Amino acid sequence: MSQDPIRLHKALSRIWATAPGFGRAAAVNHSIVGMRFMITAAFFFAVGGMLAMLIRAQLATPQSAFIGPEIYNQIFTMHGTIMMFLFAIPMLEGLAIYMLPKLLGARDLAFPRLSAYGYWCYLFGGLILLGALFAGVAPDSGWFMYTPLSSSTYSPGINADVWLLGVTFVEISAMTLAVELVVSILKLRAPGMTLSRMPIFGWYILVTALMMVVGFPPLILGSILLEMERAFDLPFFDPNRGGDPLLWAHLFWLFGHPEVYIIFLPAAGALSTIIPVFAQRPLVGYNAVVIAIIVLGFLSFLIWAHHMFTVGIPHLSLAFFSFGSALVAVPTAVQIFAWLATLAHGRPRWDVPMLYIAGFLVIFVLGGLTGVMLAIVPFNWQVHDTHFVVAHFHYVLVGGFVFPMLAALYYWLPQVTGKLPMHRLSVPAFWLLFIGFNLTFLVMHWTGLLGMPRRVYTFLPDDGWTWLNLTSSIGGFLLTMGFALVAMDVFLQRKLGKAFRRDPWQAATLEWAMPTPATPYGFASLPRVEMRADRLSPREIGPELAAGRGYLGHARNGWQETLGVHRVTGEPDQIIILPRPTFLPLWTGLSTLVVVLAMLFKLYPLALAAAIFTAGLLVWSGRDAGQPRDHGLMPAGHGLDLPLHTEAADPPPLLALAFALLATGTILASLLFGVVYLWLNAPNWPPPEVMAPGLVLPAFIALGLVAGPVGARLARGGVARGGTPWLGLGVQALGSVAAMVLLVLLIQDALPDPRAHAYAATSFALLGYAWLHVGIALLFVISNAQRWAGGYISPRRILDLRLTRLWQDYVAGAGLVALAVAMGLPALL
Repeated sequence: MSQDPIRLHKALSRIWATAPGFGRAAAVNHSIVGMRFMITAAFFFAVGGMLAMLIRAQLATPQSAFIGPEIYNQIFTMHGTIMMFLFAIPMLEGLAIYMLPKLLGARDLAFPRLSAYGYWCYLFGGLILLGALFAGVAPDSGWFMYTPLSSSTYSPGINADVWLLGVTFVEISAMTLAVELVVSILKLRAPGMTLSRMPIFGWYILVTALMMVVGFPPLILGSILLEMERAFDLPFFDPNRGGDPLLWAHLFWLFGHPEVYIIFLPAAGALSTIIPVFAQRPLVGYNAVVIAIIVLGFLSFLIWAHHMFTVGIPHLSLAFFSFGSALVAVPTAVQIFAWLATLAHGRPRWDVPMLYIAGFLVIFVLGGLTGVMLAIVPFNWQVHDTHFVVAHFHYVLVGGFVFPMLAALYYWLPQVTGKLPMHRLSVPAFWLLFIGFNLTFLVMHWTGLLGMPRRVYTFLPDDGWTWLNLTSSIGGFLLTMGFALVAMDVFLQRKLGKAFRRDPWQAATLEWAMPTPATPYGFASLPRVEMRADRLSPREIGPELAAGRGYLGHARNGWQETLGVHRVTGEPDQIIILPRPTFLPLWTGLSTLVVVLAMLFKLYPLALAAAIFTAGLLVWSGRDAGQPRDHGLMPAGHGLDLPLHTEAADPPPLLALAFALLATGTILASLLFGVVYLWLNAPNWPPPEVMAPGLVLPAFIALGLVAGPVGARLARGGVARGGTPWLGLGVQALGSVAAMVLLVLLIQDALPDPRAHAYAATSFALLGYAWLHVGIALLFVISNAQRWAGGYISPRRILDLRLTRLWQDYVAGAGLVALAVAMGLPALL
């Protein structure tokens, strides 16, 4: 039934509103959080760009005294760190957070508070790194932090600790948002939007987020291990005590190579969305592009060692990684040919976004060609660690990410501002960027072929690189001028651009069917999608949705409602009630900041206390989530009655926990890889002393681990029968406490000194992994007890108990594996 659009708009605006002033800090709305990510990332990009200009000023002339080697190393390291960790990943996350609900026909993401917490972690982690730069103690071992240069022996200050702790803090943000995006794409789409009807941008972000879930844990583990080595002298990477510096390189590039495609794929998703609009026809080869995205994501994890061709890995491995590196060009080419075919078979319109798309095609294809060259082992050996690699790297990342993101900026900026572009500065800005970029990095290939190494802060006049470096520096300053013009253009468009009503580009996707600028609630009612979601008519759909003629076209009980759908078919199966604005994500982020700063300054008792307080905040934040009573089926519109997500069979939190377990399982797999790698490859093995704890203590630990799943089933069964969960909760609590205490006893009494050899250090890490996850299981039990007492659990509302059971099952399995490896390794040695 249609409603008065104005009345519906006012009612929904009251429900979804964020308080003004300081109340904005409590915002959890995806539009606000997404904009925060993108604006903050743009700020860090400006800082990284200024550092790049300092680098180019230093290298403009031979034997320059502009910057000394110590400061240069900090600037060089921070430039790479900012661009990779504080700009590229957060910018794509911000774009996805802002655009996905609008493209998918939802009102928000699945876990708005998690997105807000992720932003605060990102901001505070970035400020730690930036503060260290201004304090003169920034990391200086390169953005890849290779050991042993980054070990305490060769980097004795806190510089390396800043990188390890700051980047890990930022990675918390990346992991939370990866889970958020995967679940939101799978569960929060418009009714009828099957996966095969999903806009192509959704596929790109889905594959990217899955890659983040699996790709970031190796770096998180590596950072933790290296910080433990620096702080507590545990020799994971010390070859004198059974460690191996190459283990860090493997863990880093297990993350680092997929990250290149994690950065590229969302930008390619923007291209696959924008090109059909300006070609005035749907994307050619939609299914082939989807397959290419999936294949590209899979292949990216198999070729991490192509960054390590010169470290002495076996020739058979070299051949495998070389072949895989060249093979990656195939799914990339599929996408490029699909874009070209779309333009060739359409009626292209020329506008500013198309300028940047044309620039992308030129620059990225050149970068891809040099990438194929670097995949050939003999050539790679010749140019490894030279400026040729620097040039290739920037051609791929700037061409493959920055130019598409600028096209996306000009395409979607009217969606944010409600104003049309003016174009007076847009065109000269593009040409400054295009010419300046090629002037900077094209000649750098030549510099590299002439033998100029990476990371050097000066060179001699007789080296023959003088005019090439000067040319690069001139190009760098032209590039900076281009970015300055883009910033001015955006500001002027927001202030002086011409307003429009709806869909200025004549697009065919849902984001243009909503008001612009976007309202807090997004869609006044949710659409049903019966065709591929890049073939719609926003100008016709928009007024219908604004009048409340879609699903959930009402304001009810003060709830922020959106629909949950089946993961594949897109048929509605639940009504999701989203949380209201709250300061809890900010307080939790600040508490996490205290943990990181306390660890940075070696205040470990304070770090432990802050960690406990943070865990308490996380438990407290869930005290009133969901509903305190049963509701049964409720009207969702169009005659459809659905349960609330707290009573549904497949609620988003259950799927989110499954992907969180995939991430932590990847950490365990990476740790097991490290154990096996050191055992087979590291020097100074076998160790002088091994663990011999007997069978009694490990058996009781195993019993405590198994008590978790048993107790979880008792708790769920008790509630399902109309009783209480107290018996099951008690069994879980007793088992968790016993396992934690016995693991500490095992480490203290049976494990050799972890500082003596990498065998003991890795065993300590395995047992510590089990201890930490058992501790988190105890937090689940405490939360269950709190929620049962508050009336948030009933025979129909057992989501909390289902989540606890899933976690306990994983902890038991992973804990037994970690215990078995730690106990069984001495026999193998």
